[in-house]
Amino acid sequence: MNQSLKVSVVIPFYNCPYVDQAVESVLAQSYPNIELIVVDDGSTLYTEKLTPYKDKILYIRKQNGGTGSALNMGIKAASGNYFAWLSADDRFYPHKIERQMQELHRTGTLFNHSAYYYINERGERASEVISVPFAGRRELIATMMTGCPVNGSTVLLDMGIFRTVGVFDESFLYTQDYELWLRILPHFGWSYVEEPLLDYRVHQGMGSVIHNEAQTREIQMVQAKHNGILAQLLRKEGGS
Repeated sequence: MNQSLKVSVVIPFYNCPYVDQAVESVLAQSYPNIELIVVDDGSTLYTEKLTPYKDKILYIRKQNGGTGSALNMGIKAASGNYFAWLSADDRFYPHKIERQMQELHRTGTLFNHSAYYYINERGERASEVISVPFAGRRELIATMMTGCPVNGSTVLLDMGIFRTVGVFDESFLYTQDYELWLRILPHFGWSYVEEPLLDYRVHQGMGSVIHNEAQTREIQMVQAKHNGILAQLLRKEGGS
């Protein structure tokens, strides 16, 4: 594994009280070559939590436009060879990036995701390991057609992927990650780390709780947009 390859981690931040914990978890990574970009999506709360880190991060403030727009601004500013996304309320494990870079090198893939744990508002573990390994590419495609088991904060991918399929579609406010993964799937092989590398915080202020109905509608839109192509892909893989 070439540790001279830079990983750009983007944290989209909007009024999140846990953002300092997210930043700390990136700064504590065992992988040595990381740039951390925090995109403030028009926050009016908790911005003071970033003040102690301003000399260690690239801080970008923009008008509120949603998670996809914040991620895209971070990608545009990034100088890394690889991209990782961390939600402001989640936490990387210290060896997350290093472990995934090893797996990308070992498998020759350009997209990796991992298992994770749920935590609560107090940072206490609230689940067993959440792990969705796939027996093969056919099973992966079939599963992705019905829903998204990929936690965005676990993803590490090669920046070159964006040049092939584009970046996040900002018109999807709640499912911009699912839509992008479905664009990536036909073109690139994926790898998976069954070891949990993330704490995913579940709380009443999270977008998937507040906007549950709108998210459900968007999921249906995303599937309608992509399932025809994925069905063709599944047939090529020997599915029905």
